[in-house]
Amino acid sequence: MSIQAVADFTLPATGSVDFTLYPIHSKSLVIYFYPKDSTPGCTTEAQQFRDLYDKFREAGCEIVGISRDSIKSHETFKSRFTLPFALLSDAEEKVCTQFAVMKQKKMYGKDVRGIERSTFVLDSKGIIRKEWRGLKADGHAEEVLAFVQTL
Repeated sequence: MSIQAVADFTLPATGSVDFTLYPIHSKSLVIYFYPKDSTPGCTTEAQQFRDLYDKFREAGCEIVGISRDSIKSHETFKSRFTLPFALLSDAEEKVCTQFAVMKQKKMYGKDVRGIERSTFVLDSKGIIRKEWRGLKADGHAEEVLAFVQTL
């Protein structure tokens, strides 16, 4: 993977605010893209990032989750599972496109276009330091944390 800076973006976030990438107010930032709120894999992934959140913060890292779901859906998901990090709504797929996470997938035997579960770690300058694509949700947060702790 070539080292590349991420272009600035602003998306609506939970808590009735907008999230703007720059300036990054932490040593590093985890941006994880997930297909849909309240689905089994996405719930597992969110809960595992939640459970390790304090360790990410100790490493100087913030976390945000991005999907195409609405802020209303995100607020329900965040509240139901007491997620301590912001969820961002990319209904227009601007940031999904920037990170090239939109893919044709098979779901229940049908071709659908959706988000490929992917995670990116950015440093304080917005440079992608590591990426994971097409990953399995369970156990992924631990792998990301292990990498963040090396920065």
